[in-house]
Amino acid sequence: MPPYAIATLALQLLALCGLVYVFSGIRRTKKQLRLLNSHQISAQSAIQKARLDMLELRNRTRLLEDAVTGGTTAVEKVHKAISNTTFGLIDLFSKDEDFKVSARQAKSSHDETSESFYSAVRTTNRALRSLADVIVVNKSEKKISAGKDSPKKMSSKGSSDH
Repeated sequence: MPPYAIATLALQLLALCGLVYVFSGIRRTKKQLRLLNSHQISAQSAIQKARLDMLELRNRTRLLEDAVTGGTTAVEKVHKAISNTTFGLIDLFSKDEDFKVSARQAKSSHDETSESFYSAVRTTNRALRSLADVIVVNKSEKKISAGKDSPKKMSSKGSSDH
């Protein structure tokens, strides 16, 4: 066998070994990319779930606030109707002018007090919802920050799967 044929055969064998090495490297890289993609999808899924959970909690606090505000408004309207009816009947049927004047003053005082009361209920309700939002956000942020993997943990997970 001529020497150039041996050299050609050796170069072909060397090229084949190189190709095998490159293809095995590509296979390892693809495996690592699939693993990395699965970790990324998992992390994004967890982040999205945390966001949706926080959004759901915020919506629940808003719904509760709206329910209390609506209930307060309904009770206030019934209260005003009863008050207006009662004081209106006193004004309509009372024959004593001093009593009518006294009843009008009592109605005025009653209306101011009840308006202040219902306003305080609404203000307290808004403040409680804001406080609930702050608590929910802080709790969620702490939960998210406590659940994060450090870069060392992530690299040790990835390097053990070669």
